[in-house]
Amino acid sequence: MRKIILLVFSLTISNLFSQQIAIIQYKGGGDWYANPTALPNLIKYTNQNTKTSINSDIQTVKLDDETIYNYPITFITGHGNVFFSDEEVTTLRNYLISGGFLHISDNYGLDSYIRRELKKVFPKLELQEIPKEHPIYHQSFSFPNGLPKIHEHDKKPPQGLGIFHEGRLVLFYDYESDLSDGWEDPEVHNNPKEIREKALKMGSNIIEYAFKH
Repeated sequence: MRKIILLVFSLTISNLFSQQIAIIQYKGGGDWYANPTALPNLIKYTNQNTKTSINSDIQTVKLDDETIYNYPITFITGHGNVFFSDEEVTTLRNYLISGGFLHISDNYGLDSYIRRELKKVFPKLELQEIPKEHPIYHQSFSFPNGLPKIHEHDKKPPQGLGIFHEGRLVLFYDYESDLSDGWEDPEVHNNPKEIREKALKMGSNIIEYAFKH
């Protein structure tokens, strides 16, 4: 209990003095480093269009390193296998219930693996679809229809999924949308400007919501 209290204190202090995002370098062989231009573009857009002042220096953090508590928001993407050890499961769970927030962007091929690992983190909790009325869709930008479709995978509708711990949304998973593809430089995927704009606006909403909650 004392350790969790100290972690909560550490994360609270971190939130006060640092607005910074970290990418989680997970094990398992998946390309955790995918979409390298995505977060820099999203941070620039968010700082320009909302009241954030996020550090453009994006960090990489491993789950066996407790420096994760320095970052109020963390990010996972990729196309392949994800694996969390028992120690990493404990670290991620403590981080999330202590006030941290995780955004996962399904970059195609990630889904079955990340669902398996999340069950290790929260065995008694389920990923659930977040209703369109939820505040995460209504920050500086409004998405009355919920998560926008950015990149086509299997012709399935986009779903914004989440895990709630004691009523608080601790994790947002964009499934069959691939927001992070829409954040990348225009020439990477040749998405139309309006599609990229939707992706950046929704990503900005996620960041804004996470900082407020």
